Amino acid sequence: MTHSTQRDPDPDGQAVLLVAGLADLAVSTLGSAVGAVRGLLRRSDTADLVREAEQDLQARGRLALDRYTHVPPAHLEVLARHVKARRAADAGDD
Repeated sequence: MTHSTQRDPDPDGQAVLLVAGLADLAVSTLGSAVGAVRGLLRRSDTADLVREAEQDLQARGRLALDRYTHVPPAHLEVLARHVKARRAADAGDD
């Protein structure tokens, strides 16, 4: 294998190097993932692992939905409720 000693390769050469690097990374990552899946499939408690993973994913989904869909009450609304409660308590003391 020969390596170029050129310091600044042309843009096309840089693109080819980037794509080749990404492809190599994808292949090695995919190989690791396949090996991990094979290891999981050989386990005797696979059904338990799948059930736990499903519960974890549901919990993460619930947290994500709560984070993005829950709108706290407006600040002035909270203050108005406090004032109303205080006035009701003061009226009850009389």
